Amino acid sequence: MARRGLTQKQASFLDYLKDYVNEEGDWPTYREISDAFGFRSPNSVTQNLQALEKKGFLVKEDDGFYFPQERDVEPEAIGIPIKGIITAGKLQEAVEENLGTISLETLFPGLDRMFAIRVAGNSMIGANINDGDYVLLMDDDIPNGGIGAILYDGETSLKKVFYDREGLRLEPANEEYDDILIRPDVFEEVRVLGRYVGHVNHTGIHRHGRRAVA
Repeated sequence: MARRGLTQKQASFLDYLKDYVNEEGDWPTYREISDAFGFRSPNSVTQNLQALEKKGFLVKEDDGFYFPQERDVEPEAIGIPIKGIITAGKLQEAVEENLGTISLETLFPGLDRMFAIRVAGNSMIGANINDGDYVLLMDDDIPNGGIGAILYDGETSLKKVFYDREGLRLEPANEEYDDILIRPDVFEEVRVLGRYVGHVNHTGIHRHGRRAVA
């Protein structure tokens, strides 16, 4: 039976690669793989490798493919399992069905452009961002009045960002802190590090503008 997320052929292909590497200490050539599976073209090898990469069972680098470090963990199994469909209307017979998983990519579209930074300080508690939280930032511009991270003169800050002709005004979400005015000269650089899209703490995952996912 194929493992979750893999077809039977893909599972056999992956097992062959693992067995070969364990026995030989190196990866098989395209010719050896083609001979093992009766492929007529090396394109078939490439397609299978790309399919396993897409599903997270292989990782591709400049010098080729390799297995993820967590070899005993099936990437497609990571996430919240979707076990079926439930009606929100009349009572209906329950049917359990494997519909895949809810992953971080489901919760946060554009995950490949996202990164996290740990918060130090309480200037954003009015936005429910507290000391020790991990803010999630998207590699993107910050809209006027939006929350984001700014780098200026070697220093960073997470604030509400407002733009004007002279520069930026960084507004905290805590009355105990003052606004920060940035008026750079021609030789100084102001850089947007990322747009705030949520944060993570002990209560769960907080998407910007939404309640926590505990």
